[in-house]
Amino acid sequence: MTSSTIRQKYIDFFKTKGHKQIPSSSLIPENDPTVLFTTAGMHPLVPYLLGEPHPLGRRLCNAQKCIRTGDIDEVGDNTHFTFFEMLGNWSLGDYFKADAIKWSFEFLTSKKWLGLDIKRLAVSVFAGDADAPRDEESAKIWQSLGIPKERIAYLGKADNWWGPAGQTGPCGPDTEMFYRVSDDPAPREFDPNDKHWVEIWNDVFMEFNKTADGEYKPLSQKNVDTGMGLERITAVLQGVKSVHETDLFKQTIDQLKSKNSKLTDREIRIITDHVKAAVFIIADGIEPSNVDQGYVVRKLIRRAMRYQNDLIPTAREVVKIYQDIYPEVNNQNILTVIRQEQEKFGKTLKKGLKELSKLKKLVPGFNQGIDAKTAFNLYQSYGLPLEIIKDETSAKISENDFQQELKKHQELSRTASAGRFKAGLADNQEKTVRLHTATHLLLAALRQVLGEDIKQAGSNITPERLRFDFTHKEKMAPEQILEVEKIVNEKIQAGLPVSCMEMTLEQAEKQGALATFKARYPEKVKVYSIGGCNCPMGKCICQRGICSAEICSGPHAQNTSKLGQFKIIKEESSSSGIRRIKAVLK
Repeated sequence: MTSSTIRQKYIDFFKTKGHKQIPSSSLIPENDPTVLFTTAGMHPLVPYLLGEPHPLGRRLCNAQKCIRTGDIDEVGDNTHFTFFEMLGNWSLGDYFKADAIKWSFEFLTSKKWLGLDIKRLAVSVFAGDADAPRDEESAKIWQSLGIPKERIAYLGKADNWWGPAGQTGPCGPDTEMFYRVSDDPAPREFDPNDKHWVEIWNDVFMEFNKTADGEYKPLSQKNVDTGMGLERITAVLQGVKSVHETDLFKQTIDQLKSKNSKLTDREIRIITDHVKAAVFIIADGIEPSNVDQGYVVRKLIRRAMRYQNDLIPTAREVVKIYQDIYPEVNNQNILTVIRQEQEKFGKTLKKGLKELSKLKKLVPGFNQGIDAKTAFNLYQSYGLPLEIIKDETSAKISENDFQQELKKHQELSRTASAGRFKAGLADNQEKTVRLHTATHLLLAALRQVLGEDIKQAGSNITPERLRFDFTHKEKMAPEQILEVEKIVNEKIQAGLPVSCMEMTLEQAEKQGALATFKARYPEKVKVYSIGGCNCPMGKCICQRGICSAEICSGPHAQNTSKLGQFKIIKEESSSSGIRRIKAVLK
């Protein structure tokens, strides 16, 4: 069964259960400061998991493209990936444990769908603790479907509990499904630590809200959030030992092997993984830079270039694999960006080699041996791999000490990434909601001052400030910044109402509602308008007096008078053709 067939079967199955398909969201989270990238299908749905009605109803499904950045330096083995697709279905206060588990079982085992052998299945459920009870309900449902109790493991929060994403918010127990990949007969009892059991699906039951004082209180709206990694289930169904042997990777791997027979399997995996991730991130509007998402793209391209100077042929193979599913990757600009970064890195390597030459002359005994920290600084600052440093100097460097320095750096990166889970729309703080509403006024003012071709290219909002990216090639003049500030504050002082309407995407576009740059939307959307006559739901937007109308999910303040004084604190370049504004509300 091909990966495309599996992906489509999943969507088709849940459509038969009353779910509406939503498009994959951008890899760049909209109005969410908690993560650099979309790392799970639920991230774009946080407002709806918290209770806001979704335009398409309470049952949703999709295939979501995701990026995981915490383990980039470990990519190359059998289990770590940067880009992956997550198949997911959601219940927003509709069905709960019984239906979620029964449908998971049906999709996995029915010959009409995946047809997996029930004798190779095992599951885990939450063991219970002082915060929440043992999940006997899920265990009984699994037993009623034919999973013997010996194949049901009770595990703690570290294994069978999801969330919250931040310090507070929705969370709950989950049940995970495992498949026996060994040809040997499966033991009677399920041991989650046995590497031959591979996790293939996870059903999360969001039934609690963690409060600021650490209490777990029952939610009034109980949700289901599931996730099945397409790469992993494809490997299971295609009967291969690694996802690198599936049709999601084989094309790029075969291309690399045909061009360079000296590459090791690990090096080939790094190149294919990193190029694929870079292609998808660039397709969503991010270009290489030294900060945030741009830094990740730069790191991916440069790490792949340690083993292959020209990444363009591999990038072309990635486009061939995915262009029918994700048309945004079929864009010539992606190849142009990668090519430009390759040229820049070539120059950086030259600088690194010059720096290395200087150190040889300045540091006594350099060729006899240098400390791992100096070697790592050359790697981190100039991209010089340890192998090049050794080849160029004949210096003795402890590889173990170098790896320790690398691990320290990785831990700092993971800590910084985890630190992003602090605030934002995910917890509906009043300050964050006000700043989110202010971005609508900011975009309207930018279009008034700079021209109507201005589009939003992303945003990042915390309770302290907003960061707003927009399409514009030139630096804003001081007087333009002051004019934008003035317009936003005038709209705030006018006390304009903020209203919401649901309509089809076609209706929203016809009536002039703005959409986020390069975003993909479902067939039915919410349009938030500021100003105007406050038309009732179900009627058309009255453009008279409206200063802003955007397709957006929310939440928003009810009136601009609640926002406070708007102040731009910085205007700068974000990437090629993209400017960035940082602003606050006082």
